[in-house]
Amino acid sequence: MPLTSKRRILLGLIGAGIQRSLTPAMHEREGDQQGLRCLYQIIDLDRLGLGLDGLPGLLDAAEAMGFAGLNITYPAKQAVIPLLDELCEDARAIGAVNTVVFKDGKRIGHNTDWWGYAEGFRRSLPGVALGHVVQLGAGGAGAATAHAALAMGVRRLDLFDADPARAAVLAAALCERFGAGRAAAPGDLGAAMASSDGLIHATPTGMAKHPGLPLPAHMLRPTHWVSEIVYFPIQTALLQQAARIGCRVSTGGGMAVFQAVKAFELFTGISPDAERMQQHFQDLQQAAGE
Repeated sequence: MPLTSKRRILLGLIGAGIQRSLTPAMHEREGDQQGLRCLYQIIDLDRLGLGLDGLPGLLDAAEAMGFAGLNITYPAKQAVIPLLDELCEDARAIGAVNTVVFKDGKRIGHNTDWWGYAEGFRRSLPGVALGHVVQLGAGGAGAATAHAALAMGVRRLDLFDADPARAAVLAAALCERFGAGRAAAPGDLGAAMASSDGLIHATPTGMAKHPGLPLPAHMLRPTHWVSEIVYFPIQTALLQQAARIGCRVSTGGGMAVFQAVKAFELFTGISPDAERMQQHFQDLQQAAGE
C-alpha cells in the first residue's frame, strides 16, 4: 500500500530509562503488517530531566498533538491515574494503568499488563505448582502480576516490597477481590521462600540501571520456578542464578509481547497477529544482541 494512503497513528511510551524498550518497534512493525503508518515515540523522563510531576504536561502535550494513546511504564503506572477521565474495570481493580487511550475527548486508562503476564506465563511455565507463590514487588507492575497470579489459580500469594506498607495494602486489596487468605504480606522472606512453589519477580532489579539479585541467592531451591518481568537484559542475574541450580524459569519477554498485543488492539481497533508480534520481539532481541 502506498505510504500516502495508509491510515496514520501516533503513539508513545512514557517511563524512566526506557531507551532500550522494544515496544515502539513491535507496534511499528505490526502496524506495517496491518496497513497502518504507525509512529511510536519514546518519552523518557530521565532524558527529559523530568520527575512524576512532569506527567500532567506530557499527557496534555500528547493529547494536543493528536496521539491515539500512550503506554505507561515504571515509575508512572499508578501516578498517571489521577490524570485520567475513566478507568476500565481491570485498571480500576488493579490500581495501575499501562495503556492510555485518547478517545472522544477523554483519557481512558487500561491495564493490559495482567493479561499479558498471564498469557506469557501459561505458555512458558505450563503445569507448574500454584499452591504457594512469593512475589517481590508491589508497585504498578506488581499489582498487575499479583492480579494475574490469583486469576490463574495461585492459592496463596506472599507479597514483599521495599515498602512493607505498600505490600500490605496490595495484599488487603487482593483478598477483598479474590477472597480472604489468598494474599498476605508476611514480612519474613526467607520463611516464605522455604515453603513456596515459585517466585514472581516484579521489581526493576536486574535492569541495566538496577543490576543485581532481588533476593539472597541461597533462598532459591531447584524445586522453585521463577518468573521474571524484566526483559532488558532478557537473561537477568536472577534467571541465570535460578537456571544454574535447575529451576524452571520464564523470562520477561512474554509479558512484554502480550501486553503489547492487547494495547495495539486498544489503540487501533485492529486485532494484531500475536504470533507475529512474538516473532517481531525475538527478531528485535537478536538484532540488539540479547
